[in-house]
Amino acid sequence: MAHVKGSGSVKQQAQGKRHGKRLGLKKSGGEAIKVGQIILRQRGAKYKAGKGVGMGKDHTIFAMTDGVVQFGKRLGRTVVNVISAK
Repeated sequence: MAHVKGSGSVKQQAQGKRHGKRLGLKKSGGEAIKVGQIILRQRGAKYKAGKGVGMGKDHTIFAMTDGVVQFGKRLGRTVVNVISAK
């Protein structure tokens, strides 16, 4: 029998205990939204900002006008727009 624990037994216990970053969609297409509300959080600009939408320095997309969220394609990229509901 071994008198010393196997190496790595303590290191492996630490894996999987970190919290997730809560990325992804916060509002879906067709959903009503107000100014300043977050539409989605992402790493890198996978989704592009369209009309009525701003992009933060961490690539968070948020509404700049009141309206309805709309997803579309432009030049092969997914674009997020906020269409005003007036």
